[in-house]
Amino acid sequence: MTPTWYDLLGVEPDASDQEIRSAWKSAIADLDPGDRRFRTLNEAAGVLLDPRQRAAYDASLRPEEETGPPPVEPIEHVQPEHAPEPAAGDAVAAAPRRPVPAWLLAGLAVLVAAMVAAAGYLVTQPSDDTIADSTSDAQGAAERAVVTILAYDYRTLDEDQKAADALMTSDYRKDYDKLFEVIKENADAVKPVVTVEVVASGIVRSGEDRVQVLVFVNRPTTNAQSTQAVPSRDQVVMTMEKSGDSWLVDDLSTNQLAN
Repeated sequence: MTPTWYDLLGVEPDASDQEIRSAWKSAIADLDPGDRRFRTLNEAAGVLLDPRQRAAYDASLRPEEETGPPPVEPIEHVQPEHAPEPAAGDAVAAAPRRPVPAWLLAGLAVLVAAMVAAAGYLVTQPSDDTIADSTSDAQGAAERAVVTILAYDYRTLDEDQKAADALMTSDYRKDYDKLFEVIKENADAVKPVVTVEVVASGIVRSGEDRVQVLVFVNRPTTNAQSTQAVPSRDQVVMTMEKSGDSWLVDDLSTNQLAN
């Protein structure tokens, strides 16, 4: 039977998002960003961590699970069983392929390109256990922080701002608070409610005290004009700085991806 994305990551088809994310991180931990397996594992995680893509992928697996894989033949010679022969002059249609959302292709391309570009830098950095542990801790802190910083509710803005401020360096907090004041000024009229879900993340640049992390998020939003959530898929570049035993956000920039 053809291996599935689940087989590649070593998880069961009913695995939770947390189990898939954990398996993906473990699988790429020792791989070079230029390694073909690194790109394939990222693609697998991108599909299985997106609810809509995963549902479509699961549906595509059912015929294979029920009937087994088709014979291995050149694709132009494969004819569906019991299908009529094409009439003379008719074009033979190519086998349909599942579309991959442009936002995910663009996001994964940026992640791979960033990692490849950073490979030369990483080679010059220490690769001892301290650096590895720091990188892992910073990545986890970035995934947690991005949810708190980018999500807010017009009914609880003061609490949301306070929670976000606690996760930032003093320098970045100044920039964030200026932006948040603009949100507060327009809150009564706009009534925004923003939620955030982390889809995947990867390391762009690592060090013992400073790590740059690229995080892909879903960020649906409702407001006074739309009570139905408007989807937004973003890539977020976060610079994490070590402060005592904690990792704080020292910079953050977002870029919306095509849906």
